[in-house]
Amino acid sequence: MNLHLTGHHVEVTSSIREYVTAKLGRVGRHFDQVIDVNVILSVDKLDRKVEANAHVPGKDIFIECHHADMYAAIDNLADKLDRQIIKYKNTHFNPRNGGDAIKHHTES
Repeated sequence: MNLHLTGHHVEVTSSIREYVTAKLGRVGRHFDQVIDVNVILSVDKLDRKVEANAHVPGKDIFIECHHADMYAAIDNLADKLDRQIIKYKNTHFNPRNGGDAIKHHTES
């Protein structure tokens, strides 16, 4: 999983970079086919906003979180992204739901 971290009106320090990497590492443990994740950290007056765009096979997942604390916003983003990745994995790779992705992988 490639992680691209950028800041808009905020400096991305090494501690923030390590924190985001540790939190989004959980996503890689649940689903190993995440191609890349683009994370944008921004500050608007008193509100901190974190956006993530995860590219998985066949779909892009976009998550956005607002909070007064940057670390709390990153926590909320990681939780939301984790739930969406698990939902994607269960719907596309479960034989009970049609499992189109499994059919395509076995034919190749």
